[in-house]
Amino acid sequence: MNFLSVENLSKYYGEKLLFKDLSFGIDQGERVALIAKNGTGKTTLLRILCELEPSDGGNVVFRKDLRISFLQQEQHFDKSLTASQVIFHGNSPALVALKNYEEAIASGNENDLSDALEAMDREKAWDIEVKASTIITNLNLDKILTQSVATLSGGQLKRLALAQVLIDEPDFLILDEPTNHLDLEMIEWLEGYLSSSKLTIFMVSHDRYFLEKVCSEIIEIDEGQLYKYKGSYAYFLGKKAEREENMVASTVKAKNLMRRELEWIRKQPKARGTKAKYRVDAFEGIKEDASKKLNTSKVELEMKMERLGSKIIELHNISKAFDEKKMLDKFSYHFKRKDRVGIVGRNGVGKSTFLNMLTGTDVPDSGKIVVGETIVFGYYNQKGMNLKEDMRAIEVIKEIAEVIPMAGGKKLTASQLLEKFLFTGDMQYSYVSKLSGGERKRLYLCTILIKNPNFLILDEPTNDLDIQTLNVLEEFLEEFEGCLVLVSHDRFFMDKLVDHMFVFQGEGHIKDFPGNYTDYRESDLYKNRNLPPAEQMPEKKILSDAPVTPVAAAAPSTEKKKISYKEKLEYEKLEGELEALEKKKSELETELSNVGSDHSKLMNITEQLGKVVADIDFKTERWIILSELV
Repeated sequence: MNFLSVENLSKYYGEKLLFKDLSFGIDQGERVALIAKNGTGKTTLLRILCELEPSDGGNVVFRKDLRISFLQQEQHFDKSLTASQVIFHGNSPALVALKNYEEAIASGNENDLSDALEAMDREKAWDIEVKASTIITNLNLDKILTQSVATLSGGQLKRLALAQVLIDEPDFLILDEPTNHLDLEMIEWLEGYLSSSKLTIFMVSHDRYFLEKVCSEIIEIDEGQLYKYKGSYAYFLGKKAEREENMVASTVKAKNLMRRELEWIRKQPKARGTKAKYRVDAFEGIKEDASKKLNTSKVELEMKMERLGSKIIELHNISKAFDEKKMLDKFSYHFKRKDRVGIVGRNGVGKSTFLNMLTGTDVPDSGKIVVGETIVFGYYNQKGMNLKEDMRAIEVIKEIAEVIPMAGGKKLTASQLLEKFLFTGDMQYSYVSKLSGGERKRLYLCTILIKNPNFLILDEPTNDLDIQTLNVLEEFLEEFEGCLVLVSHDRFFMDKLVDHMFVFQGEGHIKDFPGNYTDYRESDLYKNRNLPPAEQMPEKKILSDAPVTPVAAAAPSTEKKKISYKEKLEYEKLEGELEALEKKKSELETELSNVGSDHSKLMNITEQLGKVVADIDFKTERWIILSELV
């Protein structure tokens, strides 16, 4: 069943053509990714689909009565709301029924409660609280539900928006860079959630592992043309390479034929007969094919690196804490030549603090950091990207250097350098305010590398960069002779570049693990890691703005308490929930016994089963307490 039809869609950004005559469709249940270079209008296309921006031509038609949710890169919430109110602001029938049920209980109106109970049964909304709790817990939002939106960080807002669109249960989900601001464990959970769901999805993402595991189809926009690939990301890569090889061959053939036809055209008299007209018409088609510009340019990063001395950076028993929270506890390490370190850990465990201490923008509470005299830092971080909006791209580079030394004694002008970063002549004179998010990141990366660093620190460098730029950046970093410290949620990027990992475990503990991210993911260190309490047991209640207190923590009472009307309703509700959970547990156990050798599916089912069992234990304990009162 067709859910979306796009016909002859066109869009200009000022005088710049983003895309023209795009046509494609998405059917129910398909999970489609859009891949294109930075600045070709990916985010603009998603905004047009959601009627947040007009097109300059063409039609967008969704199937009637579809509920559509859009995860944008930038979040704009009412700052007067709490995180909980934002999450449950959706309009799915089950979510509306649950909200009405909660309000009816709070008001005590029996008529409203009767209607609400009927709606809960009709919309099968009893399970939505369990689902919402799972989503909130895995996105690490359970501790901020009562906080005002105005107090949240950019990463928390992105995760809040993601929770909102998932809990809303839309028919059609549109995602713009859904893995940005998620840590690695969250991304892996989201992969499993989306790949096992029945949602219809259209997304933009540059996370190659994520694309491989989630998507069933790839749409590529290349040089204004749209290409569709029915299959995974790996299938797309193979077919794209095959297409480009065929294009090179056909273009070369067309150019040879064009030379012969051009010679014939020039020899003919001005008054040609109709018999030769077909050759004139054919010549125009050959000319078009032969004139196709094959974009084989790439980002060449052959920067000259400053000499690296024998002493690099030494960390001697460094410790750091904020109030009572330990970030590092007596950590020691001596960096070596060509050290390539990846850093992983949950948000808030001290990764950024560690990077800031390396570069001297923060100091340890105790211990000593010794930096070698020859060290030249190149520090790429999200907070440092303060490009001036009223400057042109070439002015940004010239402000640092008019001429840039390259490897082998060569030199480049600012303009030549920008060309190597895929900034064409016109783009070089574009204002920063006119650049896309990915183009800004590419320009910022250029400003870091032209300073000839020998110790590179890259904090989430892959956000918003297109796959072509990522491939070339990887090639450059593989040949980089200096030290590399990398924080990234892009597992593909980290797997290719790092030799060992600093695993931030919390409470100031850091383990030096030998291997890349996939090695760590399969190790006992990962399997035996300490999870926070929120991941071990679901919260009791998620809609209330009151602080959550586990039932088991309540002080025992010596005298029998009389059950309230609300507790009686909760007791009856729990019986239905436990029955549904036991049925779900049985279904998952059956799936587990028939899963075969599909490792990914096995992991997904095992994870679901663990959460269902934990929820059964928690709700059973509460049911027992209430049954004593009944």
